Amino acid sequence: MPNGGIVCHTGILGGIYALNGFDPIKDIPNGVYLTDFFSNYPTQQTITDILNFIKENNIKPLIGKIFSFDEIKEACMEMGESRVNGKIVISVKSEDG
Repeated sequence: MPNGGIVCHTGILGGIYALNGFDPIKDIPNGVYLTDFFSNYPTQQTITDILNFIKENNIKPLIGKIFSFDEIKEACMEMGESRVNGKIVISVKSEDG
């Protein structure tokens, strides 16, 4: 079991909003934190607070692979087959550059 860490729950897909048999009090060990973020309508202050926290704590995301928007199919396939260790990033460039 790890000696600390943070899990941030940021999204729910598929209409399942609870895990049967999951008891946070029993299942999350001491020193490990479970947080969440409801992102439907964040205020500018919420976004600013999150970005400040990331900067102040020198948090670096684990980026597994970056795809161009033209490679969206490949990105979805790799995500579906769990072939990428980390976040999948889709690079979208505007017409201006």
